[in-house]
Amino acid sequence: MTTHIEKSTLKFLKDLAKNNNRPWFKANKDVYDVALANMKGLMDSVETEINKIDMIEKQKVFRIYRDVRFSKNKAPYKDHFGGSLTRATAARRGGFFIGIQPGGKSMIAGGFWNPESKDLKRVREELALDASELRKIITTKKFKDLFGQLEGQALKNIPRGFDRESEAGDLLRMKQYLCYRPVSDKEIIEPDFLQKVVASYKGMLPFFNFMSSVLTTNLDGESLID
Repeated sequence: MTTHIEKSTLKFLKDLAKNNNRPWFKANKDVYDVALANMKGLMDSVETEINKIDMIEKQKVFRIYRDVRFSKNKAPYKDHFGGSLTRATAARRGGFFIGIQPGGKSMIAGGFWNPESKDLKRVREELALDASELRKIITTKKFKDLFGQLEGQALKNIPRGFDRESEAGDLLRMKQYLCYRPVSDKEIIEPDFLQKVVASYKGMLPFFNFMSSVLTTNLDGESLID
């Protein structure tokens, strides 16, 4: 079982950031293969552990190759590894993410990055009606210790159709609903990193369960799934 990121993986990513070109990558392909195996091994371990407390239907490690066709940045490779886990069945919403990037830019995260417009509208309708349950979840000591606060891009103003004086205004303005925990280079190479990832994901579950309940029912509480 892979429990952490190896120092050699961090070194590869640091070197890649300084030498982001195809000749260098080709010459160091074997080093990349080892680093990628380390990341995949960690994701496999995370999936195994999370399945003990939740249910995962898909796990993936994102490609390191960048699509530069429509980008001003023509660097061919990402300077980080990223991996995701998708929760299983229509009853479970939300996804988990791990980002590994040297320089203290690594993260353990999860939530709703790019919710569909209909899902965002449904969440806002629920919060406009009563935001107390979500506020209770995100203000617990455990949630605040792990993530500080709920993160995400937000509108400048409360969206059209909702009360501008709503007590849930801060939540209604959000376009993303994210749990985010930055982790240092030192943390990700420690043998207990896997435990920190699992503990963080476990800490997200009350939030995920609330959002799943909202997104699988209408405002009358009637199920929208079979």
